[in-house]
Order: sequence, then structure tokens, then C-alpha cells
Amino acid sequence: MDGYYAFMLVATALVLMMTVPALALFYGGMSRSKSVLNMMMMSYGAFAIASIVFVLWGWSEGWGGDGAGNADGNIVNSPFDMFGLDGVGHANYIYVLFQLTFAAITVALISGAIADRVKLSSWLVFVPIWLTLCYFPIAHNVWGGGWLAQQLAKGSTFAQDYAGGTVVHINAGVAGGILALIIGKRVGFMKDPMKPHNLTLTMIGAGLLWFGWYGFNVGSIVFLPDNLADPTLFSGQFQGETGVTFMNTTIATCAAMLGWLLMERILHGKATSLGAASGIVAGLVAITPSCGAVDLYGAIAVGAVAGALCAAAVGLKFRLKLDDSLDVVGVHLVGGLVGTLLIGFLSTSKAPGGIDGLFYGGGLSSLGDQTLAALFTLVWTGILTTVIALAIKYTIGWRVDEEAEVEGIDFDQHGESAYDLHTSTSSAGSSGVLAASTVAPKSEGANA
Repeated sequence: MDGYYAFMLVATALVLMMTVPALALFYGGMSRSKSVLNMMMMSYGAFAIASIVFVLWGWSEGWGGDGAGNADGNIVNSPFDMFGLDGVGHANYIYVLFQLTFAAITVALISGAIADRVKLSSWLVFVPIWLTLCYFPIAHNVWGGGWLAQQLAKGSTFAQDYAGGTVVHINAGVAGGILALIIGKRVGFMKDPMKPHNLTLTMIGAGLLWFGWYGFNVGSIVFLPDNLADPTLFSGQFQGETGVTFMNTTIATCAAMLGWLLMERILHGKATSLGAASGIVAGLVAITPSCGAVDLYGAIAVGAVAGALCAAAVGLKFRLKLDDSLDVVGVHLVGGLVGTLLIGFLSTSKAPGGIDGLFYGGGLSSLGDQTLAALFTLVWTGILTTVIALAIKYTIGWRVDEEAEVEGIDFDQHGESAYDLHTSTSSAGSSGVLAASTVAPKSEGANA
């Protein structure tokens, strides 16, 4: 029992690290030099707000009780039944914290789609509203015993979504795409160069995300306090399941990186470091829902397909003229859909969290369940994100003014510059900083 709590503490800390600093570094490096601080602040701010919201009403709304999922059949729990974790035993705090980190990174992922043009204040207003109306209801329906779980033929409250293909990645991906559409394109989109300003930061961020993802996936084996008294638990199910999810997460990510690089080479003639970093994330996204449902061959297939398809998908934003700045749609929506739907084909009952899919003699029932879960997430979050985005647009507004966007959102929103490349001191002793954006070439965006 003590060993399990220690394991969950480590897993929770790893998922926390995925938002700050891993995602902040990953997105920050992909941004232009004049907006890197703002991009990182969106991750840090999202984590701070998500944490407060989660412990006040998010846990009650999404899970409630001990978090086991009582199959209540409701779309969402009341946010007030366990407001402020009222009635939650201290032994369950670690599970609450683990789920808290998932909520935080999900909403932080969305920010990459709207980099370079949004007021921090508007973003910080969006975060708690979106979590309340979109994230917690989806989490309740997939993981917390809600309506969707009741519709699935297998009757499982986990909906063949081991660690968040629907709840995290499809959810964030569709929200990011809608925000990018409603907020509009950056000044100079498809005219000015908008390449990543610091690929070193992006590569470091990708490596940290990969490292933290073991907490994300492997930590998603959950035992509640009543189960921990079983003396055979850790010698049987725990060891087998964590070993499988750890292995599948690793090899799927490797396969996805290679798949992305191959597709890049075919489409553009070069295999890039940005492609490697993006392929890593695409593989992690796709294996997230299926890491406990597939065998080794299935994991390799999931990763390879996700890497290739996501690499192809990111270029579509230019054809569609959708300014998804850092490829949230191409990586998280597409990767989440790939990982979620492939379960219906590749899931096997020999895996610790799987049932037989189409390729293992299970027929179409699993694929139907996965499709229903994906469609439910797309429709629910798509509609409500549209409402939230329009409400903010026509009240407080989303965008900084055009001059601030061109000159640099970092200085406009924060009064700072990421890179102090030149400092001069006046005779009065005050110092002036020539911002990096005035001397560095314009660059931002993923895979531009």
C-alpha cells in the first residue's frame, strides 16, 4: 500500500512536469522570439487556474465520491456536492491530484493553437469556463460513470480510453481548432516567415514531455484505498499492467517519430528536428488511449500510423487557411482520433486493459464504442467551445491590437523580452533594452 502511494506521488509529479516546464518549453521554442514569454505564461497560468478550479468544484463535477465511477448515467455531476473536496478522504487526495494534473495539461494544450495574438487576461477567463463546461463533463462521461459510459456495449466506465485520448487530446484538439477559427489569423499568416525561434527549447521540451508521459500513461493504473488491502495486487495485476503500458508507450513513440520523419522526407525532402519533436508528441498522443489495450505489434502500428498521418495533417492548415499556430489540431486532434479509433481494430484481450477488436476476432463492437466516444467528445466540446469563444470575443475581446502583435506580444502583455540582446545605460542610470524581436528574424509556428 505504501509502495503504491509512492508510485502515484511520482506519477503525479511527472504529469505536473509535463505542463510546467515541459509544454511551456515545447511551445515556447516553437513560438516567435517576440512572443515566447507569453506562450510560456499561458501554460503556467493555465496550470494555476486549473488547480484551484479542480479542487473547488472540478472533482465534484467530474468524479465525485471516491472517483470510482458509480455509473450514475448523468451527463455531469453537481459541482457543489463535494465543493472544496468536502467529504473526500485524505487517502484519496493523491488520486485527486493525479486527475488535477490531467485537467491542467489538457487546457494548456489548447493555447498552442492561438499563440501570438491573444490577451493573457482573455485566456485566463477562458480556462475555468472551458474546464467547467467541456473538460469535466467529458471526463465524467468517459472515466466517471456518466451517460456515455452507459451507452457503451461493454459497460465499462473506462471506455477503452486508458489515459485520455478523448478526454485530453480530442478534447483539446477540437477546442484549439475552433478558437483558431473564431479568433482569426495572425497578422502576416502565410505571408511572413513564422518558423520556430529556438528548436533547442522545443527538443528539450519534447524530451521532458516524453519522460513525463510515463506518469501520464503508466500512472493511469488506478487502485482505490479499498482495493489496496489485497496482498496479491502488486505481484500480479500491478506489475503486469504497468510493464505493458510502459513498453507500449516507449515503442509507439519511437515508431511515430520514425513515421513522421519518413513522411517529412517524402513530402518535403528533409527529415527535421522539429519533425522528430512533433513525431514524439504525436506518438505519445496516439498511444495514450491504447497503451493498455494493445500488444507490442499494435503499439508499433499505432505509433507509425499516427506519426505519418499527423505529419501529413499539419500541412492542411495552409490549404484550409486555419492559423493553428503550433499544430494543436494536426497533432492532438488527429493523433487522438487515430489512437482512439485504432483501438477498435488493434485492441486485444491479451493486453491487461483490452478487449478483442476487429483484427483479433472481436467484431465491430469495440470500433463502434470508440467511434461513439470520439463523436460525443467532438460534438459536446465543439458546440460549447464555440459558445465560450464567441462570448469572450464579443465582450472583453480576445486579441491584442495589431501594433502590439507586430511589435511583440511579450512586451505588450508583460513588459518583458525573452532575450536581452543589448543593454545600454543612460547618464541618469536607467537602462533600455532592445528587445530580441527587433534584431531576430521573424519566426514562429510549427512545420510552417
